[in-house]
Order: sequence, then structure tokens, then C-alpha cells
Amino acid sequence: MSRSLDSIEAAQFHAGSRPMDAVPLRITLQSGDLRHPAATESISLDGGWLMAPDGNRDDRIAGNFSDAIPAVVPGSVQSGLWQAGKVPDPKVGKNDAFVRDQGYQNWWFCKKFDRPKIANPRLVFSGVANKFGVFLNGNYLGQHGGMFGSWEAEIAGHLLDENLLVVLILPIPFEENIPHSHPQLNEAWRYTVTINNIYGWHYSSMPCLGIWRPVTIEEAPSVQMQPPFIAVHDLQKSEVDFAVEIEAAVQWRGRLKITIQPENFEGAAFHIEREIASDEQLQILSLRTPLNSPNNLAGTPKAVRIQTIRLRFTIPDARLWWPNGMGEPNLYRCTASFLADGDTRASISTTTFGLRTVTMSPLPGGPYQDKYNWTFVINGKPMFVKGTGWCTMDSNLEFIRDRYDRFLSLARDQHCQLLRAWGCGLPETDDFYDLCDRYGLMVMQEWPTAWNSQKIQPYVELEETVRQNTLRLRNHPSLVLWCGGNESWQVEDPVIDMMGRLSIELDGTRPFHRGEPRGGSRHDYGCWWDMKPLDYNVVMESSFWGEFGIASTPVVESVLRYLPEDEKNTWPPTDEGSFAYHTPIFNHARDLERLRLYVSYFSEGASMSEFVQASQVAQATALRHTLERARARWPHCTGALYYKLNDNYPAASWSISDWYGAPKIAHYFCQDAFAPVHACVMVSKLNIENETVALPVFLLDDHGALAGRDWKVQVRAFDQHLGLVHGQEYKGCATTHEPVRNPGVFNLSAAQTKASPLLVVVDWKSGEKQGRTFYWLNYEARKDSLFQLPTTRLLMSIERGKVLVKNTGPLPAVGVHVLRPGHLAKFAISDNYFWLDAGEMIELEASDTSGLTVSSWNHL
Repeated sequence: MSRSLDSIEAAQFHAGSRPMDAVPLRITLQSGDLRHPAATESISLDGGWLMAPDGNRDDRIAGNFSDAIPAVVPGSVQSGLWQAGKVPDPKVGKNDAFVRDQGYQNWWFCKKFDRPKIANPRLVFSGVANKFGVFLNGNYLGQHGGMFGSWEAEIAGHLLDENLLVVLILPIPFEENIPHSHPQLNEAWRYTVTINNIYGWHYSSMPCLGIWRPVTIEEAPSVQMQPPFIAVHDLQKSEVDFAVEIEAAVQWRGRLKITIQPENFEGAAFHIEREIASDEQLQILSLRTPLNSPNNLAGTPKAVRIQTIRLRFTIPDARLWWPNGMGEPNLYRCTASFLADGDTRASISTTTFGLRTVTMSPLPGGPYQDKYNWTFVINGKPMFVKGTGWCTMDSNLEFIRDRYDRFLSLARDQHCQLLRAWGCGLPETDDFYDLCDRYGLMVMQEWPTAWNSQKIQPYVELEETVRQNTLRLRNHPSLVLWCGGNESWQVEDPVIDMMGRLSIELDGTRPFHRGEPRGGSRHDYGCWWDMKPLDYNVVMESSFWGEFGIASTPVVESVLRYLPEDEKNTWPPTDEGSFAYHTPIFNHARDLERLRLYVSYFSEGASMSEFVQASQVAQATALRHTLERARARWPHCTGALYYKLNDNYPAASWSISDWYGAPKIAHYFCQDAFAPVHACVMVSKLNIENETVALPVFLLDDHGALAGRDWKVQVRAFDQHLGLVHGQEYKGCATTHEPVRNPGVFNLSAAQTKASPLLVVVDWKSGEKQGRTFYWLNYEARKDSLFQLPTTRLLMSIERGKVLVKNTGPLPAVGVHVLRPGHLAKFAISDNYFWLDAGEMIELEASDTSGLTVSSWNHL
């Protein structure tokens, strides 16, 4: 029997046992909640610190910070400088140079605090970018390298009544890459483990320094429970495995308490309470030194006894976690505490989890030795995966939950189901994963490697990153796939083997891929880097799409936010100006020329607003046809991730919502293409003028919404006068669930395609359910023809909190959009850039109904 690439590679990792391999103790949950004991104390050192550059080392260690400025932790040097008024806004014009240069020197941070009144205090840095040393009251405690690992040290012997904590963050080195050199590019990220998309190759050139995650002083009990791991054992029976490690240097006995209760739905709570001891036969025993490693030089290594408690129980009346559109993303909250005999405070850990399974099935005809099993099967149901790339949210390390919520809620509303947190970013934050859990957004998490960088990056920093973040993230039901990194082709090496091995030994519930693209997935930027016409994207095919797309400009409102005052009224843009600078590679890769090319298919771009509109329509065109073709090819194509959802910096880019949070036009056409039920037509090219064509019609139904129901699809074509050229109707009854139906073809004669532009509208209806999308063809023959159609009139009103838009004119309204000027970065609406027939009215849901405007591409 043939083996898949998954099973071939899994054998190459030579992994040991999985956390859930050992035989567990079966127990029965008891009804009701219970009270947990008081937890060990944790003192936050977040908030106000002082920050100063360079200076005399001895003076800094002694606390001489007379030239310091305030800094906020968590945060970055760059944000601190801007907030203190020492540099101009780094996201405006070419101001990034001011903060970029600041990263190439030492930075000192200091914090004063009183003696903590806790036993066995331990200082913990959760994350610092990138290499730092720590001094407490003049005593050197140790150093650490790598942005994504934590560092800790026992500090009882160094504490005073009043304490001075000083941190030295070493400068970012600079390395020029001669073949691809430009002033903003720094290749030094390859020598550490960090976010690399802010080092000058991805429209942001501000390599970050800073204490970017919390700093705490933790009470370290003599017997400590680590955060538990919770995984589904048997989905049909709602059986869950629970594993937790107990660390101690001595024999111990104590009480373990566990409570399980619904997190985001109403339901009953359950609990477990049990006496356990180190001499019982419940545990798997091992010895290791968890506090210290070659990358964590703090104090004297201690050997401790690690004992793993394994339990299995059934959750009554359990509810499953489902991806967006397939069901509710139901979550449970587990609180576990362990109080050792003789201690007054307990180790307590709280985590959320979901009941779901993820497996991967072969592509048709498989498995294949050179391909991964690319069919995602969630809770036993195969699915076409609709998704996008996820970018590090901010170049200055400001990872604010509200901003995460803005972008992730846009992804949810767009019907996305999978985000690829690609290897040029970070193992994402707890807030990111918590929101993905709640919105049903699955995540492909890649480790921070790209373009074979794992062959250069420090092995110990990468291993620590993988180990610590696997343990941190493995309870999240949204996390469905681990991956070695971005666009590396030399991935059969010991570093990637380590990543695969740890994915099994520390998790074992999710697949691991050595890299992306690999094994049947594809990245393609013929449109953009190769400057191919948009027709190229219309016919692209792959078994699984990992990346594709083209860049476009943000909305005008956002562009004006990052242009200097003296450039806001300047048009057309120059190659040396800020408009050109805020492009994928600072206009060093013919970026403005590429934008102009794709704008030119639709418009002369005579003004900024016309240029922006055409640029965004080009992006929508390049994305929506590829996504629809991918869905229509199920099961031979099993998923499509366009590139990408968001940005790390304000610029013209591949994202479909800009850095500020304003959606582009493509957001709404991807929303159409990803709708759970969607009717569409396939075209083989975008200019069909004077040709006889037969356009295949598809009715896509992801999850059986049409099963057992009558349905109707109507396709209509309109000419440049918005006159109806031709219409066809297709009817049927969905006796079974068919994800892809091809009810017929839409035929147009050469005389009927003689129009510029030619507009095609596709409607579907089944009972009260309905949907619509529209297409633009033959637009190249007459520049701006799509935006110079015969006009109509629109009327907008607000009733019962809903936005009502009516086309009161005699012709269809094309590209109807409702906006809230001045607030586009926060505004959300259920649909936009849609088609309204003459006399037709639509009801929309909006996040805010004040100050709205309505228009269309042919509004009078």
C-alpha cells in the first residue's frame, strides 16, 4: 500500500512517545463546581520603566538613568521613542529611518520595586527582542538570545528591601545582502530567531528591540504543577485525556482538583478531586533540568523529578468545537490546581480547550509519496478550507487585543476558516489564539524560519522556541497544523527534524509539514512579480493554495494618514515620494510601476481616488476568480489561502485590509467567493469581446445547507448601457449534499459579448435563502469604462438599527457601497460593493449607523 509524504516524514523524525500514549487512569467527573485553594503569588513588573541608550556600563548597572525616557513594558524601543516625542511617527512618510537607526545600539531598561513578600521568588521574562542580559542590584543573573523563548532565574539571594532591575538589550547587527541590496534591507535576522518581515524586505524596515512580553516575579513552590494538556481521546464518546506534569526534588503528596465548565455557552460544570502522591503508579517518570538550558544561563542547574499524571474522563452532554461556518466554536474552561501537603498555596493553571479532532486524508487517487494528505477532516467531516495568510500585526510589537479582534472579526465575517501564520512572523500570541478559538478560525502555525534560514539560525534558540511555544499553544482547538517555515526548499535537515520530532513528543494530535509550499501546495505570484496579466490568475490551479495574490493600495483615507502634509495634494506620485516608498519593497523592485500596470487595466488613474479604486478592483479580480475555481475543483483542490489578510505597516501591499484596519474592495469579493453557499461562473479569460463563449455555472454548498431543498440559479449579462444582453435560469432539487454542482453553462454569442464592459450577475435562491455576486469583463478596451456606466439613483435610510439601501433609478446600480468616512478603520458592514437591480432594496447590518454615505460606481 502506498504511503503518504506525511507518514514517510513522520518516520524520519525518530520521535519518542506522545504525551497521551501511556495508559491513563479512568475517572468519572462529578457534577457541580468546586472551590480551588489560593494560588501561588505572581507580581507583575509591567507598566512604567525607564529606557536609555548606550552609556557607561557600570553607571547603568548602578542605576544611573538620568538621561532616560519613560517606557512601557510590554513594548518596544521604537514605540517608546515615539511616545516620548524623541522621533516622529515612524509610520508616516520616510520616518522609519529615525527609529531604524536607533536599533543599531545598546538600550538599557530599568525598574525599581520593593522586596516581594513571597517564598522562593523567581524572576521571569516571557519574551525580549532579541538578545539581553539581566542585572539585579548590581548582580549579573544571566543572558538570553531569541525573541520567542522565556528566561527565568531564582532571585531570593539577591533581593533587598528596595531593588533595582536593569536589563541590557544588545543592538541589532546589520548585514548587507549584495545581490538584493537596498538601503532598508538587513539580512541579520538569519543569525537569531525573530520576526523577520520587519527587516526591510516586506515594506517595513524597523528591526525591533524591546521587552515585548510580560515580566513577573513568581512564587516557586517546592512541588510545582505545570499547565496541563487536554486532548480528545474518543470524539464519539466525548472522552478526554488530561495530562499534567508535577515537578519536585523530593517525594510529595497532595490534592489535585480539576473543574470543567462551559466557556462560551450555557451548560453544567463538573469537577474532579483526588489525592495523589509521588509513589503512586499514576505517573510516567523522567529526570530533566527544566529551568536551565544552554540558552538560559541563570544560576546552578537543578535536577528535578518530573512525574506525569494521566487521567481520562467523559464530559457529559458535550458540545464540539467547529470551524467557522460548520457549527459553533464551543469552548470549555479547565481550572486545575495542585496543593502539596505542607504548602499553603497551590499551583493553579487555567486554560480553555475544545472538543475536536483534526486528521488529514489523501487527495483523490492517493496517498502519494510526494504529497501530503491535503484533505482537512474536522470532527470526521472532510472540508474545503477557505482561508488567508496572517501577517505579524505590528512592526513596533504593539500586539493589542482590540486590534487583533478587528482583523480576526473581518476574517470571520469573510467566511475564512484557516489562517496561515507564516514563518516570517511569530508563534502567535495568546490573544490571537484565544480570539481564533472563539471565532472558529483554524491556524496553520509555522516556526520562524524562511528561505532555508534554519541552516544558519542558532539551533538552541530555535529548539527553545519550538519547545516552549508548543507547550503554550497545544490546548487551542484552533491550532490544526504545525509547519517548519516559509518557502524553504532545503528542509530535509536536522533542524526541521527536531521541529517534527517535538511536534509529536510534545503534542502528537496535529500534523506537521516540513515547509510551505511543499507536497502538493503552491505559491504563485505570476501576477505581480512576473507582471503577468490578470488572466493568469483566472486559470491557475493547485491541489492546495498556500499563497497567491497581488498588492493594492489602501483606501484613500488610510493613504492620507501616512503621507506627509506636503505630499497629500500631490498627484501623480513620483518614484522618490512617500506614496512610492510605502510599497512592498520601498519602490526598489519597480513597485510603483507594478501598481501602475494593474491600475492601467481599469483606469487612467488620473487622481489618487481613481488610482486607489482601480488598484483595489484589480486585486479583487486577481483573488476572486482563483478562489472560486479552487472551490469548484473540490475534491481535487482541498483549500485556498490567498495572501493575505493584514499588514505589519501601512503600505500598498497584498493585504485586503490595511494596517489601520480599513477593508479594501477585495474583502467583499472574497466574502462572496467564500460564502457557504455560492453560485458562480468560470471564465478562462477576462476579455471575451466578440467571442462566442460557454461559461460553466457552479453552485457551491460547503455544508449541506441546500440538502433536501429546491434551488434556482439565475445568470444575467449586461452591456455597457446596463441593458440586459442575455439571461439563463437553472433549477434543481438537492436530494443529497453535493459540495459542487454544475447545473449547466451560460452561453453568450459573439454579438452578445460585444460590450465594454460586459457585466455578469449570478443569483441563487432556495426558499428564503439567497445570494448574489457579479463579474466585470471586457473592461480593458475602454479605460475607466467600469466607472463611467449610465447613472442611477440610490436612497439610504436607517430603520430599527438596520441600513436600508434602495436603487430608485431606472438602471442597475453597480458596485454599491456604504461607508463611514473618517472611521473606515473601525467600520464594519455585512456587505459592500454589490449589485442592485432597478427598484431593488437591500437591508444591511452595520457596526455604526451614524455619518454613513452611500454611492456606487454609477451613482448619480
